[in-house]
Amino acid sequence: MQISTSIKVGLGVLLSTIIAGKVVAHGNVTPQAVDTKNLPQLGEEWLEVNPYRDNAVAIKTGASAYNQNCARCHGLGAVSGGIAPDLRLLPAEDEGDEWYLYRTRNGAIRNGITYMPPFEGILSQEALWSIRAWLVTLPVDE
Repeated sequence: MQISTSIKVGLGVLLSTIIAGKVVAHGNVTPQAVDTKNLPQLGEEWLEVNPYRDNAVAIKTGASAYNQNCARCHGLGAVSGGIAPDLRLLPAEDEGDEWYLYRTRNGAIRNGITYMPPFEGILSQEALWSIRAWLVTLPVDE
């Protein structure tokens, strides 16, 4: 099997980066703004359960917001390729909301490495809950 020069160069850069210890999960990516003007505004206090369950406008907003901000790690259609958890597998009700809210607000850092950045202060409560509203509509193929 012949490996192209561009693949060899890419693998060399990746290996050099790993050896240099510069690998950072999520990378240097700027979160994209989410237009939530058509959603009921939720205020400053974070709600504990998703107020947008079954809200068609929120689901549509969440699909777009997910694709812009989450798909690069969690996969298109929320089907994880193994880099990050498969968000379709979260419980659909309050228990899943609790975990989702904690993780999206606080991110995930293990051994000093950022696996997921915190989105509190980056994306609004409305944006994050709209993403969750969309996620629970997705089928899980097992």
